[in-house]
Amino acid sequence: MSLKITTREVDGVTILDVVGRITLGNETGMLRDKVRDLAALGKKKILLNLAQVDYIDSTGVGELVGSFTTVRNGGGELKLLNLSQKVNDVLHVTKLYTVFDVKDDEFTAVKSFDWFFAQ
Repeated sequence: MSLKITTREVDGVTILDVVGRITLGNETGMLRDKVRDLAALGKKKILLNLAQVDYIDSTGVGELVGSFTTVRNGGGELKLLNLSQKVNDVLHVTKLYTVFDVKDDEFTAVKSFDWFFAQ
């Protein structure tokens, strides 16, 4: 299954709904390009909804880290939402769970970008 990414905006937060597999090849390139394009447009609040990602390989994990770094270097934040079990397992094994801000529901995730609400 190839990767499909749809973009939507909720309360100033750009949400990328990612469906499929994040693996070596076109899939990681698609994700990289999408996040870089958003960062270039000045989007500072990006949320990756990974609920329908059924597989991620080491290249995909590297791309998550790269996307996180790209957004952070631009003065923004990238957070993860609704991790599938497989993605959750990979982030725990690699200890990257401590790097990413991971949320389980969209409302909380969107509000977590609001400094006042997050306090």
